[in-house]
Amino acid sequence: MQRYRLLHECVQAQLPAIRILEPPAASDGELALAHTPAYVRRVVEGRLDPLQQREIGFPWSPQMVERSRRSVGATIAAARAALAEGVAANLAGGTHHASADRGGGYCVFNDAAVAARLMQAEWRRTHRDALHVAIVDLDVHQGDGSAAIFRDDPTVFTLSMHAERNFPFRKEASDLDVALPDGCGDAQYLDALDRALGALWARTADAAPRLVFYLAGADPHEGDRLGRLKLSTAGLAERDRRVLRAARERGIAVALSMAGGYGRDILDTIAVQRATLGLALESWREWNNAAA
Repeated sequence: MQRYRLLHECVQAQLPAIRILEPPAASDGELALAHTPAYVRRVVEGRLDPLQQREIGFPWSPQMVERSRRSVGATIAAARAALAEGVAANLAGGTHHASADRGGGYCVFNDAAVAARLMQAEWRRTHRDALHVAIVDLDVHQGDGSAAIFRDDPTVFTLSMHAERNFPFRKEASDLDVALPDGCGDAQYLDALDRALGALWARTADAAPRLVFYLAGADPHEGDRLGRLKLSTAGLAERDRRVLRAARERGIAVALSMAGGYGRDILDTIAVQRATLGLALESWREWNNAAA
């Protein structure tokens, strides 16, 4: 939890051009766009059984519910801002292990899934066509919850690039999974990323996404306790640069979330995330300069 406070303070001090807003809490109805109403009720009313709480990884409390609602609300707000301004971010989020009827891996509700469904519903009110979305999940852990939620949904393309031998040990099938070996470093990783993004654009050529949810996990970093990969800080910055540039060149809005990061030194994680947000700010400026 300290990570979120430190990142907030870092952004305020070092990236003052970023506007920081307090996120709204997602409503039960919004959460039910991606989760079963029964699961939402069990979480809200504190009726998760011990196994369900153990899968999530921390005990139920009213504060846990409020934080989980606001984490989703922040990604909703970031997605709306991104569609209007090109790029926006949630300073938390990336809760990709939550599926429709259960949580897992420190994830209660799936913020990107809820936000994707809500943006699609809002888009339909003013547009004739559907809003196609891509989830580019570069957290070191596979996005099993997102893959499960969107398994049969052709309007959402799920891409997960993750450590093959890491959690979750039973993977769900994304539209595109790229499993990386332990110890994967910058060059191998960036080559795999280029090929994955190329496949994403090729496979969505007939219905291109207008919005990308980018889970920019800091946990592929070489100093991460849980990651198993060996990317440098510079390598992760280049990862972010390539994702943001590829989306911007195609006119695709990007809503970022910070996802995982468990550095042996927490300041290493903050440094990676600060670099991600700095590059997002640069991309936002380029997007808006081009539109002016």
